[in-house]
Amino acid sequence: MTSNGKLLIIKPRRGIIDISLMDLWHYREMLYFLTWKEIKIRYRQTILGMAWAVIQPLFTAIIFTVIFGNLANIPSDNMPYLLFAYTGLVLWTYFSNTLTYSSMSLVSNAHVLSKVYFPRILLPLSTCLVGLLDYAIAAIFIFIFIIYFNISPTIWLAFSIVPLFLTFLLSAGIGFWLSAICVKYRDIRFATPFFIQLLFFVSPIFYPVSMANGKFGVLLKLNPLTGILNAQRASMIGQSSIDWTSLGIATLLTLIIFFSGLFYFKYYDREFADVI
Repeated sequence: MTSNGKLLIIKPRRGIIDISLMDLWHYREMLYFLTWKEIKIRYRQTILGMAWAVIQPLFTAIIFTVIFGNLANIPSDNMPYLLFAYTGLVLWTYFSNTLTYSSMSLVSNAHVLSKVYFPRILLPLSTCLVGLLDYAIAAIFIFIFIIYFNISPTIWLAFSIVPLFLTFLLSAGIGFWLSAICVKYRDIRFATPFFIQLLFFVSPIFYPVSMANGKFGVLLKLNPLTGILNAQRASMIGQSSIDWTSLGIATLLTLIIFFSGLFYFKYYDREFADVI
């Protein structure tokens, strides 16, 4: 029963794919509250709070600089290695944390799914939005490093929103897949960290794409994070040009992953409350 006294009947729509953008708009306030709830849960009873958004990529970048930049002498495409590593780690941290939380978003809210109706897709989406706050906080240090290393920003700095948006779509698409599968097969919670760890090493985070040759170079280009990370560094630091071919491949693969994950999630949406 709605507030104006009318009876609201909720039933599944006909068709193979059930996607309604109007539902997302209608429940936009709930998406806000789910996002805010995730923020409070993530940083509840922590000493440093949101400072962890900076600590994780910053200290990892410092360790990488000592080991890979100084000891192993890995090149960094004419950029200061600390800035090279940190710029990649900020985006990677957002991506990996989003996958970790979104994969368990349905299972961790099982008590809500079986009692109240709302578009279930809001749960993995809320984790993607929470990660944007962490990214914004951590990205401040990118500009601090740019000033410290006396690098002049270029007009392409405004383009950095594109790699971030593609990372959002990519993490959301994979999150749709993982969260839906995890409802039926709970061992996804064990497979996800292993998958993220493997993906880390086949992504140009602590090494440049120019180091990859042969079959590994082909594999690296099939990773959508390759084009996204390159575009992120090129637009923010401005020490190299954007590889439009690599970015185009990344965009195509990202859209495929996003929409396929969205379709899979919505196709099995009606079964979540019964299976979970």
